[in-house]
Amino acid sequence: MTVSITGATGLVGSRLAAKLASQGHKVKVLTRDPNSARSKLPYPGLEFCGPAQWDAAIASSTGVVNLAGEPIATRWTPELKQQIRTSRVKVTSTVVDAMKKLPEGSRPQVFISASAVGFYGVSQTSSFSEESPSGNDYLAQVCREWESAATAAPKDVRTVILRIGIVLAREGGAVGRMLPMFQMFAGGPLGSGKQWMSWIHRDDLVDLIVQALANPAYKGTYNATAPKPVRMSELCSAMGALIGRPSWLPVPDFALQTLLGEGATVVLEGQKVLPTRTQQAGFQFKYADVSDALKSIVA
Repeated sequence: MTVSITGATGLVGSRLAAKLASQGHKVKVLTRDPNSARSKLPYPGLEFCGPAQWDAAIASSTGVVNLAGEPIATRWTPELKQQIRTSRVKVTSTVVDAMKKLPEGSRPQVFISASAVGFYGVSQTSSFSEESPSGNDYLAQVCREWESAATAAPKDVRTVILRIGIVLAREGGAVGRMLPMFQMFAGGPLGSGKQWMSWIHRDDLVDLIVQALANPAYKGTYNATAPKPVRMSELCSAMGALIGRPSWLPVPDFALQTLLGEGATVVLEGQKVLPTRTQQAGFQFKYADVSDALKSIVA
């Protein structure tokens, strides 16, 4: 299998590229800066393709995985909000346009495109499956546009959209940011602690992408979240217990809002998302419980 990947230098894409290459697949890294990407992905067998080479790379690929997007857990300025949107929608449209240019029968067989659980908006009381409607806040709008760009792919290309939750990994994401605070005895819930955290271990997410590439039964939208979402306070308690540190020192709302502005929404509000179609497809989560997931990361 030959797989082209956007966002391959990110937290998920880097692990996906390494896994596919280790399994003997050809991996083409679609990047704006091949030299920078090459320095971040020192794995044998990867091919690095600048923008002028994207079309040719996609034309020779069995599958395309689209993970590109600017980080959202930062201070939102009007300019950054525009970048958050365009970095997702524009790259997705570029990939889809490249597939459309190809004659039928010579296109990639499968296109997997990231979205996010922000699609559903925020709630402390509701649960969301893949059939639930979209929310009405900024991130929900971004996700709708992102998914709309992906579903414009040619009909003969099997298209899979993964609404990804909070990715747990030591090198970054929520745990990567929180772990140093706990190690300094300054860890605790962000905000009220009551907000839902729909999470997924990075290894499970990578395995889900690999399965969706290989298994033609995967088609449409899937929630890429573990089957047991937790509230922020539960996540912090589990982390504190694992490393023998207290988790009672909360970070107040106003402090996060001062630091992140409107971007504080990402950590102060959440949603309880369930992987209904993902489990119906037969995917087996290695880490269904947040304690087990954190244990594998912190150990």
